[in-house]
Amino acid sequence: MFSYFFDILNSNMLVCIEIISQIIEIIAVIIIFGAVISGSVRYLYQRYASYLKRNQQLTELRQYIGQWLLLGLELLVAADVIRTVALDQTLESVAGLGLLVLVRTFLSWALVVEMEGRWPWQH
Repeated sequence: MFSYFFDILNSNMLVCIEIISQIIEIIAVIIIFGAVISGSVRYLYQRYASYLKRNQQLTELRQYIGQWLLLGLELLVAADVIRTVALDQTLESVAGLGLLVLVRTFLSWALVVEMEGRWPWQH
């Protein structure tokens, strides 16, 4: 009887963990999409209000979207870690997660270099 109860509890917990990881992914996508939309609106407003130089407008747009994109990437990594650690504990899935984290880390570094003109570890 107790094993049946724990089986139900375990399966419900796994479903909850899957839902949580999907919610985190959805939030990440909303953040990235929202940043592109709001950044574009800000750019168009600045462009037609013409109170900033065009080069400065583009730099601000890239930095704005880049910051939010970094946050979105971090949330996507968090969702993948939750899913892999809690749900799919095979060597193949852990290796896939490692590769995914490596690629997203490289993307994050590339974004920091693009936005700030320096490597993340440089002051």
